[in-house]
Amino acid sequence: MQQPKVVVIGAGSLFFGRQSIWQMVHSAYLNQGTLALVDTDEERLSKMVKLAEMVARENNVSLKVEGSTDRRQVLPGADFVVLSFAEQSVKYRGIDCQVSLKYGIRMCSGDTIGPGGIFRAMRELPVIMECARDVEELCPDAWVINYINPSTVNGIALHRYAPKLKSFALCDSHHMPHKKAYYAVRAGIIGDRSGFNEEIDRKFDFRVAGVNHFTWLLKAEFEGKDVMPMIAEAMRKAAGEENNGGDRGAKALHNDAITYALYDIFGYIPTCTAHTKEYVRYWQGHGKTPDAIPPLSIWETEDRYQRHDEMWRQVDDFLTGNVPIADYMSTFGPDHATDIIENMVGNLGKRFFINTLNRGAVTNMSDDSFLELLCDVSMDGAKPVHVGEMPRGIRGMQELVLDTHELTAEAVVEQSYEKLRRAMLTDPLVNSISDADQIIKELLTLEREMIPDAWY
Repeated sequence: MQQPKVVVIGAGSLFFGRQSIWQMVHSAYLNQGTLALVDTDEERLSKMVKLAEMVARENNVSLKVEGSTDRRQVLPGADFVVLSFAEQSVKYRGIDCQVSLKYGIRMCSGDTIGPGGIFRAMRELPVIMECARDVEELCPDAWVINYINPSTVNGIALHRYAPKLKSFALCDSHHMPHKKAYYAVRAGIIGDRSGFNEEIDRKFDFRVAGVNHFTWLLKAEFEGKDVMPMIAEAMRKAAGEENNGGDRGAKALHNDAITYALYDIFGYIPTCTAHTKEYVRYWQGHGKTPDAIPPLSIWETEDRYQRHDEMWRQVDDFLTGNVPIADYMSTFGPDHATDIIENMVGNLGKRFFINTLNRGAVTNMSDDSFLELLCDVSMDGAKPVHVGEMPRGIRGMQELVLDTHELTAEAVVEQSYEKLRRAMLTDPLVNSISDADQIIKELLTLEREMIPDAWY
């Protein structure tokens, strides 16, 4: 594939759009192709198209840049379609979290589990399925990469309800090889990430698996020695220092302490604690005795607006010349999705974490369990690497989360109130039938402009 075409639907997504430009320009496998940017906001789309053109020109690559508010205009000829949109996500996640808090459910992220995860799917998944139908019609051979939360719900829906499409789902939390390097540092194998190399990679047997955002480090051996205790001890030592500076957001607070607490219970390390702490009930504030770790802080809407504003100011600075466009390639770096696309196009043989069907990788979970797994990835698709068994206790929680996600996908696509209610009452954070019914009623009312009319 000499001139791959990558379509990004949701180019105004600042957590992906800027990095996709970087990778499409940087990679020799991609920078002779086409980057087609789609966004319904014309002003933001125009900025991202101009930015991509400026970066390509500055770096003397022949990358073709297209832009449209209508995805159907740019889908023909696509080899990859990345779904990365989130319509007014900050506003509606804030609503989800505040309504849930009213009924005693604390969400630090609110986009994958709990009422927040279910109602984000209610907002985003119908549009995802519309995109899938357009891809089936206009570029049926393209790979569809879902980058929208709840990633598992959306990935299940694409697999089940658009089975002719080639698709998988992603999350940026397990970007390889950076994730493995992170644990190599924690284990004391290397002093910092710059010391990670192919030899360390080969000697470090590192196995992670689970439902997206609820993944666990199930094996960590270096040259045959179990280094899981060393990683856990590093987390324990860091726990007292983690809140003295840096990110003070709800997703960041007490993560090392929570990681160690979960390791102490189950003997394995959660690998996405910023989200995992929301999947378990221990920090929901329902205990009768005090805990060393306080209940979860609530996802902060206003702070998120500020972060997004800062990101757009950074884009504007490049566009206006306040920051030289020559600095762009040293400001950003590779992204998980575009790294995988580069690997597929170039047949580079690298492994990445993908959300896909289990297919026997976790031996005591069903083959059709939709899990985040290390995979060999090529233009033929993602093939999960063997993991072994999911430990008891953790496996039971995994199955409950999967049932919630599968019921959510079914409810949204089938527009079934019965399954929506069942998903809410299967969810591990919901404690009351009456409360669940009220949450559904209130969120349907408050989010009516974002949810299909058939629900009313």
